[in-house]
Amino acid sequence: MQKTAIITGASRGIGRAIALELAQQGIYVILIARNSQELTELQTQVEQKGGKADFYALDIAQANEVKSTVEQILDKHSQIDYLINNAGVGSFQEFETFEEAELDRIMNVNIKGTFLLTKELVLHMKSRKQGHIVTIASDVSKRTFPNGSVYCASKYAQDALMSALRKEVRSFGIKVSTIYPGLVDTHFNGNQPGEPDNKNWLKPEDIAQSVSYVLSAPAHVVVDELMIHPLEQDY
Repeated sequence: MQKTAIITGASRGIGRAIALELAQQGIYVILIARNSQELTELQTQVEQKGGKADFYALDIAQANEVKSTVEQILDKHSQIDYLINNAGVGSFQEFETFEEAELDRIMNVNIKGTFLLTKELVLHMKSRKQGHIVTIASDVSKRTFPNGSVYCASKYAQDALMSALRKEVRSFGIKVSTIYPGLVDTHFNGNQPGEPDNKNWLKPEDIAQSVSYVLSAPAHVVVDELMIHPLEQDY
């Protein structure tokens, strides 16, 4: 039976690369992001390459939207094998300049969104006694840096969420893996990919290949954590 994967933050950057990589391997990809136009374009690209894809435009920080979307997905697909938590946002500034609204924005996507979607899929995976949850965190889940207080806090929390969940669901045959990328050349935080200063950074395809590696482990093996950096990054 064809495997099925849900990918959040799928419309561009790392999420887009993951979708294309998994679709190329014959996995049915279900694309989630907020921008329906970009999702439509990605779905078309996947299908032009011979893959299969659906998409759902929603805000993963809204519980009702997440719940109803997962219900729609499960009405169409009898099984979800993989959940790729990739959606994420960040903002970098001096601690005292952070506004509450910006704090909420970062935590809502990075923590609440990850929690809500994972919660809905864990119920499904427990019923099947199998599944694999992969979260794209950050190397700042393990370190901190100036002007990154809120973003680092969100990633530390995301890492803790997955680490505890891993221990809870292992007995149900569910794998939980976390990937910690360093600097990646994407649109993140307003950056434009392809800038000369970023030429030696990781590419979205590097992270997509890491996801593929984690998912390809034999049934008796789980890759708990995988950290990946560009060679030139000082960390």
